[in-house]
Amino acid sequence: KIMLLCLIFTIILRCFHEIITIGYSVYHSYHLPWFRTLSWYFLLCVNYFFYGETVTDYFFTLVQREEPLRILSKYHRFISFALYLTGFCMFVLSLVKKHYRLQFYMFGWTHVTLLIVVTQSHLIIHNLFEGMIWFIVPISCVICNDIMAYMFGFFFGRTPLIKLSPKKTWEGFIGGFFATIVFGILLSYVMSGYSYFVCPVEFNNDSNSFTVDCEPSELFQLQDYGLPPVLQSITVKLYPFQIHSIALSAFASIMGPFGGFFASGFKRAFKIKDFANTIPGHGGIMDRFDCQYLMATFVNVYIASFIRGPNPSKVIQQLLALRPDQQLHIFNSLKAHLTEKGLLPALEEAA
Repeated sequence: KIMLLCLIFTIILRCFHEIITIGYSVYHSYHLPWFRTLSWYFLLCVNYFFYGETVTDYFFTLVQREEPLRILSKYHRFISFALYLTGFCMFVLSLVKKHYRLQFYMFGWTHVTLLIVVTQSHLIIHNLFEGMIWFIVPISCVICNDIMAYMFGFFFGRTPLIKLSPKKTWEGFIGGFFATIVFGILLSYVMSGYSYFVCPVEFNNDSNSFTVDCEPSELFQLQDYGLPPVLQSITVKLYPFQIHSIALSAFASIMGPFGGFFASGFKRAFKIKDFANTIPGHGGIMDRFDCQYLMATFVNVYIASFIRGPNPSKVIQQLLALRPDQQLHIFNSLKAHLTEKGLLPALEEAA
């Protein structure tokens, strides 16, 4: 997973470079003072903010154990804002009278690029920390849809889908949809059986290392599902995650391509064929990941809305970081609440 994080960060840098370079070439902005430096400085600031938030959220115990990390975590948002404010002031000081409009164009261009690239990549990393399966299945579904839509369109395509991409057809769009649904269900079945893919990344205090070993949740345990009344006597065993994979596959098939359409419209607006020539014959990195960013956002929202519940371990970690008097106050409040509910006496009798 460390290698995956490094790969994601490399992709962030490359995608940012490709989009910023288009801005330079389109607006002929090579002569703007400090602008290349400021663009990369803002990238550094935004990455520091997002990665710092991620580390504090997922590895709270580790952060609290190390004094330098604890201080950085406590004042993380203030430090991030101070860094951004420094860049903002540098931009204002770099303004040149004859280039005001162009400089503000490029300032906006940089911030939109950061929104598209860094924010979405941050969500991808969050998905990865929830378990490899939340990272691999969505990405694989987008790739599968791209391949199957092309194949169905190549052999059966007759009806144009959208003017932005003349080669896209309704036949390819519909064929890709059903093929991706089947693929998502099968891939989810295979991956749900391995704890390495379904367990979230956690820091183990005993071994002082990061682990992906856990007791799989009900989401990744086989359950019996009855078929419709016509086939009432038949039951099938499925992982609940396979049901969720249908939603992921459907989004990859229906909304995912719109990321590609957006990229096509963007390139047509600036009269370019590809974002770059990083991959011979296939354009730049951004050309390969235009659909993935929408998918990453959807998966993150889906997990937050339908999957993730209160995390007892995180609550305990935060409680242990409080002062003793605060811990005692919470203990007494919780004890009173459990007593009122009638749970504490039952637990005492059982003891």
